[in-house]
Amino acid sequence: MNIKDLHSVYFIGIGGIGMSALARYFKFIGKNVGGYDKTESPLTKELVEGGMEIHYEDNMDLVPEHYKNPIGTLVVYTPAVPMDHTEYQYFVNRGFEVYKRSAVLGLVTNHSFCLAVAGTHGKTTTSSILAHLLKEAGMPITAFLGGISEDFNSNFLLEGTEVSVVEADEFDRSFLQLTPNIACVTSMDADHLDIYGTSEALVQSFNDFAGRLKTDGKLFVRNGLPLEGITYGIADGSDYCIENLKIENGAYLFDLVTPEETFKGVRFSKPGKHNLLNGLVAFAMALQTDAPKQGLVDAMGTFKGVQRRFSYRLRRDDFVFIDDYAHHPTEINAVYEAIEEMHPNKKVLAIFQPHLFSRTRDFIDDFAKSLEKFDSVLLLDIYPAREKPIEGVTSEWLLQKINNPKKKLIAKSGLIAEIKKQAPEVLVTMGAGDIGLEVVKIEKEFAHEN
Repeated sequence: MNIKDLHSVYFIGIGGIGMSALARYFKFIGKNVGGYDKTESPLTKELVEGGMEIHYEDNMDLVPEHYKNPIGTLVVYTPAVPMDHTEYQYFVNRGFEVYKRSAVLGLVTNHSFCLAVAGTHGKTTTSSILAHLLKEAGMPITAFLGGISEDFNSNFLLEGTEVSVVEADEFDRSFLQLTPNIACVTSMDADHLDIYGTSEALVQSFNDFAGRLKTDGKLFVRNGLPLEGITYGIADGSDYCIENLKIENGAYLFDLVTPEETFKGVRFSKPGKHNLLNGLVAFAMALQTDAPKQGLVDAMGTFKGVQRRFSYRLRRDDFVFIDDYAHHPTEINAVYEAIEEMHPNKKVLAIFQPHLFSRTRDFIDDFAKSLEKFDSVLLLDIYPAREKPIEGVTSEWLLQKINNPKKKLIAKSGLIAEIKKQAPEVLVTMGAGDIGLEVVKIEKEFAHEN
């Protein structure tokens, strides 16, 4: 496939965060871009406003004619789309070039200096920090992100094509389509067991990813992970290490030690040690480019964040509202620790929407232990995403496992009334499903309360 020869690109599942970034790229370089998604969302509305043709019914009659010519048309699909999908079957059976998103991402980035961020947690934040650092340092980059960066209000950035920043997604082994120059692995916790079966198979997949680096490529690995690479960590003697860490005016201040030199007085404002580690490895990766070093240091202090990654929706003396994408026990633990660090001795109410029946089943006890740390917990029903229900796997089952008397199963319609009843000092919403739609309602309700 030669991208220059394409005139149209059609996406099946265009509303996904990764798919939409690719869609923005092809639209930016002048291609016709359209697609299907299951439901309309704020993201699909933005794509339509940007000139893309989108519909929400699996029906070939709704597909514009210029996407029905196999010559010069590329079809991109997400693994979440079922193989019996009518539109997918139409394109496959008529000789179209049909590729998974990951394969297209590999083709787009293969001829650039590619920096890839892998890990079961932290990919989106780390890649967003990396894109921010390189953009602020004036580098000619293209970035495909798995979230909406608050620094440039998009999941896509095009400042040039010489350097690319991508998330290396382990789901469905997608990251094995990439051939990066520089890569990192932030974490390797068991996840996606519906795909891998065992944690050992997941670890092997990360080893396979490490083997895909280009000649003379570099792999950065969080200290303690079972992978060979350049290590990074906090006060632990890693190759790239944060030392003399302190908190000043709600931000981290520290020295950043590398094998070559030490950068003193670096500032980073995103709460949580996990985010600090994300910032550290993003900085280490950025140093492998030609970016001016002082520009990278300065940019560390101006990173705003990513939507739904420890995002402050409201921040008053009497009430703090934080929203996070956390959908795995390790991520919930990280959110809890960040709240404890930044808002100690505050009454914290956690609202959690489990994501996937299989993930809830596989980590039920770990979810319970993570959630019971909060002062009180509200559980929404499980968000199914691509899955069908599994008998016996419910939020009620998870609720029973939580060793905390202040717990409750609740419908979305009752959230605001319950929050007012409990009157927390810190409210945190967590989950990867449609809980984000409730966040907007909660923020609006409490924005003007005293």
